[in-house]
Amino acid sequence: MGESRQSYLLAAASAVSLLRDPAVAASWDKPSALMEFSVAGLAGHVAHQLVRVGDVLVPDGQAGEPVTLIEHYSRSPWVQAGLDHESNLSVRRGGEAAAAAGPAVLVERAQALYEMQSAALAAEPADRVVFLPWAGWSLRLDDFLLTRLVELVVHSDDLAASVGVKTPDLPGSVIDPVVELLARLAVHRHGPTAVIRTLSRAERAPATISAF
Repeated sequence: MGESRQSYLLAAASAVSLLRDPAVAASWDKPSALMEFSVAGLAGHVAHQLVRVGDVLVPDGQAGEPVTLIEHYSRSPWVQAGLDHESNLSVRRGGEAAAAAGPAVLVERAQALYEMQSAALAAEPADRVVFLPWAGWSLRLDDFLLTRLVELVVHSDDLAASVGVKTPDLPGSVIDPVVELLARLAVHRHGPTAVIRTLSRAERAPATISAF
């Protein structure tokens, strides 16, 4: 199995473990560290990343020429949209819906998806292209898994902070590609000079800089 698939599965296993932490269930109905998200909704959003992977693994015959990761994020309306934009409202509604049956059911479903994907990803060809029905375009499977890796790492930190537990420790094989992609996206959005100054020259760094 390729490194990107192994990295995704490591992050997914870590996320399921975090969802199972009693602190998550204990804070279920409380606000999360993310504006507009409850802990339940944020937990649902974390678990929904595994659902997304399961969705694209089902062959549907629609996969066409894949776009690049930079183009994928450039096309996605949520990247620079406000909290009240329909794309972000849809994300929050999706998280709440995924969590509606409660923490135990959410964990059970996420664990089942993880186990299924552990076997399924090993059998997928290296050049597999998947269609994203919610987006309307295709990505290489390994590129899509990298987008889910980012979501799992970033939102696992959000969830841990929300419920007062330590952010999961993840190996370099998980963290390094996330940092690399976020840096590439930040350069695409703000330009190389702004990113270099942010990392090396605090006195000349922009007031804010982000990948999204």
